[in-house]
Amino acid sequence: MVKAYLRYEHSGVFGVISSNSNVLYDASGKQVITGALENIAFWNIRQGTQVATLSPELASSSSSTKAAAEVTQIALAPGGQQLAAGYSDGTVRLWDIASRSCQVTLTGHSGAVTCLGFSANGALLASGSADTSVIVWDVVGEAGLVRFKGHKDAVTDLALIHQGSRLISSSKDGCVKVWDVTLQHCCQTLIGFKGEVWSLAVNPEETRVVAGCVDSDLRVYAIRNPDAADAAEAAQGTATAAGGPAAAAAAAAAAGSDSEDEGGDVWMAELMTGQQQQQQQTARQHDVLLFMGLVRRTGQERVGLIRYDARGELLGVMGAGKGLEVFSVRSEEAALKKMKRRKKRREAKTAAAGTAAGKAAKTAAGATPGQAAAAAADDGADDHEDAAAAAPQASDELGSVLVLTSKHKLKSFAFSPAGGHKGNLGQVALGLSNNSVEVVDVREGSYESASKLELPGHRSDVRCLALSSDDAQLLSGSNAGCKLWDPLSGACLGSIDTGYALCCVYAPGNRHALVGTKEGTIQLVDVGACTVIHTEQAHSGAVWSLALLPDKSGFVSGSADKTIKFWTWAVTTVQQQQDAAGAEDAAAAAGKKKKKGTKGQDEDDAAAAAGEAVVVRQLGFIQARVLEMADDVLCVRVSPDGRLLAASLLDATIKVYYVDSLKFFLSLYGHKLPALTMDISSDSTLLLTGSADKNIKVWGLDFGDCHKSMFAHQDTITAVAFVKDTHYAFSVSKDRTLKYWDLDRFEMLLELPGHHGEVWALALSAYGDFVVTGSHDRSLRRWGRSSEPFFVEEEKERRLESLFEADLEQQQQRQQREAGGLILGPEGGSFAGAGAAAAGGDDAAAGADGVAAAGRRTIESVSAADTIIDALDVAAHEAEKVEEYERELRAAQAAAAAAAGSSEAKKSSAAAAAALPKRPPANPLMLGLPADAYVLRSVAAVRANDLEQALLLLPFNDALRLLQWVAGWLAQGSQVELSCRVATLLLRLHHAQLTATPSARQTLVDLHKRLRAAVQGLRDTLGFNIAALKYMQRAAKESAGVDEGDVVKAARRQLLAA
Repeated sequence: MVKAYLRYEHSGVFGVISSNSNVLYDASGKQVITGALENIAFWNIRQGTQVATLSPELASSSSSTKAAAEVTQIALAPGGQQLAAGYSDGTVRLWDIASRSCQVTLTGHSGAVTCLGFSANGALLASGSADTSVIVWDVVGEAGLVRFKGHKDAVTDLALIHQGSRLISSSKDGCVKVWDVTLQHCCQTLIGFKGEVWSLAVNPEETRVVAGCVDSDLRVYAIRNPDAADAAEAAQGTATAAGGPAAAAAAAAAAGSDSEDEGGDVWMAELMTGQQQQQQQTARQHDVLLFMGLVRRTGQERVGLIRYDARGELLGVMGAGKGLEVFSVRSEEAALKKMKRRKKRREAKTAAAGTAAGKAAKTAAGATPGQAAAAAADDGADDHEDAAAAAPQASDELGSVLVLTSKHKLKSFAFSPAGGHKGNLGQVALGLSNNSVEVVDVREGSYESASKLELPGHRSDVRCLALSSDDAQLLSGSNAGCKLWDPLSGACLGSIDTGYALCCVYAPGNRHALVGTKEGTIQLVDVGACTVIHTEQAHSGAVWSLALLPDKSGFVSGSADKTIKFWTWAVTTVQQQQDAAGAEDAAAAAGKKKKKGTKGQDEDDAAAAAGEAVVVRQLGFIQARVLEMADDVLCVRVSPDGRLLAASLLDATIKVYYVDSLKFFLSLYGHKLPALTMDISSDSTLLLTGSADKNIKVWGLDFGDCHKSMFAHQDTITAVAFVKDTHYAFSVSKDRTLKYWDLDRFEMLLELPGHHGEVWALALSAYGDFVVTGSHDRSLRRWGRSSEPFFVEEEKERRLESLFEADLEQQQQRQQREAGGLILGPEGGSFAGAGAAAAGGDDAAAGADGVAAAGRRTIESVSAADTIIDALDVAAHEAEKVEEYERELRAAQAAAAAAAGSSEAKKSSAAAAAALPKRPPANPLMLGLPADAYVLRSVAAVRANDLEQALLLLPFNDALRLLQWVAGWLAQGSQVELSCRVATLLLRLHHAQLTATPSARQTLVDLHKRLRAAVQGLRDTLGFNIAALKYMQRAAKESAGVDEGDVVKAARRQLLAA
């Protein structure tokens, strides 16, 4: 009989405040949004509590054999109602903040998402990835529009400008590129950076771009609006015709154009011929970014992140270390004043050099031709410097306010949209690398920490875990101390300042706990008060293990000083200094017993009692016995029957002793590397050891024989534990997984991935209903036992399928890199590359302009293509059966009509009726739907993001059959938008074959007739609805007494005041 087991599932994660993602403020500025591994956490700044969590597990109930991807980037949509999150597996999820639900999952990148950005109206979303590509997504249509592939290294930052018509991206390849989203091509590339470009920022008015690389200079660019630039060119041409070059220069200055281009490259103009300068001038007429100058930073490390605040008055530049420099953005008037002062200094410098110029003129007549050319070059350079001094530069607009320094390394920062309070310039949230967030108020020349989010998480790895005997409390330890948790809710109950905790265990009664430290001390902790009440220098080396004695009389400690020590509980007396408040309380208590005396005497008695020592009785422990070992002790365990003591040594052996006499009993050999952890079953018959050699071994404690040795993990095993009263066990490892074992059958039951770092610790509940694990990623995860049964063979098949799917994805990615794919032209046309057939039509390679299809082939898109093909086959088979029935019915009716004139017609009427064919039974697979509705249902079930790739995988014959169904859908008016999208995609993908296939001519003619009419009808419906909504809005305003003219006048007054 096949044995069934109960499944363990991931039921919660806690202890993470901020992981590797950036931090954000919500729209109100009262909450901070952070990425917490695979989740997104919302934190109340004032209360320091977590108020909401967005988890991808809520968006999908399907179980997975691999850990959920980690959040790498988050971005808030304009309006603050939607949140975009990029993940380490390349997916992008759009979350609705109000309902806390995932609206859509976008799959397109093959590497981690490194940057996200919304357009000003929130209709478009751009994502950059470590796979060097940038994808523009349609938020409303829930699909990708275009993929830009021009960078040679990971994309570091991006921004959408001009209502999403332009995209600016930076990369580690040292380039900043400007992309035209409408025409789908790269329109400008900025080079000349001294290394990787790590970040860029666009101000809210979309007039300036600031970029930072590995040096200490910020490069500032002016954004040129193409529409405004065309108008300026027209005005400049008119001015030239009317008033000559001077008027043209004035018109150009009034239009805000930079006729000198990049100020840093002015000297290059002297080295160019007139024709070269004209070619360069023509090439730069369509540039979007115009160089303004450099701004020197205080820090010398590379730039980490650059961001403007919501009002555009502050600019923050974070370095790769602990510093954040804040710049103030001067207004236009202040920038002009600074420019005038700079111009006056320039004029004074020129006047001082006038006398030298006069002397040079006297000697010019006798100068050589080379000296004359050099003098002319100097004059030209001075002229260009004068022209540069006459225009506002970057240093005129930006001024350093302060440098904010943190105690820990910065990962990201964000300005509060609410701005400053009580005279502050602004408020900044700092995401620190030690799993904490600090909120800082920025003032003029100073800053002050407003609040910190650090209680609900460790600053470093979670190295040890211990559950109380009633499973009500969880104690976790790290190098900075211990924390107390509620294992069910994940709430942090308190922090305890201890040493570097390596092991911990609850004392009997659950009111105290023991902590072994790296310094060799054993600390006794009062759990209720969250304080250390006793510290004992127990060992001269690190205390690696603690184990309670089954009779609750004491505990055993194992250390790196090659000793095992036995300790017994004892009540100790400690002298504590009583403070003045305690003395007053004692005097008040005494005053209740003594009714005599005056108030002055009571105060004198309290003052006399202050500072006196008070004897306090508390729990402690004393050393009872010592067992010397031959090598460092890594782990100690006492059998539940109290008979045996097992010790794991650094020499890869396990020694077993009798507890009462400490006599040697067994020596267990077999591990190639030291056994770091072990546990003994409840019946004291089995010893389970986990080693750095990645194996677990099951030993019998009766004779010391090895029952089984199993290769358990892909890395060092750090902790093992038996489930109480069973031979089931759990093990964790540095390979980031938790595994469930049946040690009677020596089989692995479950593999539970989830952590994003090495798993160091494991704590099992008293009844085995849940498990808690601690990891290098600073998280604590709870795995609960569910009521869902499973079978071992089914789990083996699931693991094999997951391995096959992972191998298939890797193979497809390899093909995409090696083979050519679909290339999309700037006008929407497409053609297949040389290797498109081998790659299945994927967009493996981009065209010459660096543009490709936005989607990516996934298991979901392959499954969707198979579903569409199956639906086409079923519908075709059903249509053939119906056609055959109709043909037979017509033949039978014709035969009956021919026989109606004969004499025997009346006699054979009943037989003729019986001879009519019967209608074929309905196909249950079609769910009672007609053939066209069934195919439409299958196509509509495909996610919008996967539809393009699914259609790309269809063979031409199936694509032609689908186009025939699309013509019918358009005639019926069913799903017009979906039908038009399918038709457009198929026509673009198979244009060459469709035009060369005579049988497709009629289908194309039908589509030509119906596509435009269907789209026009849908457009008319939308226009009618929009007009109706505007009418309802006007009616509501009129009923409320609001005049439309008053609203327009108020808006006009605001614009004039601004």
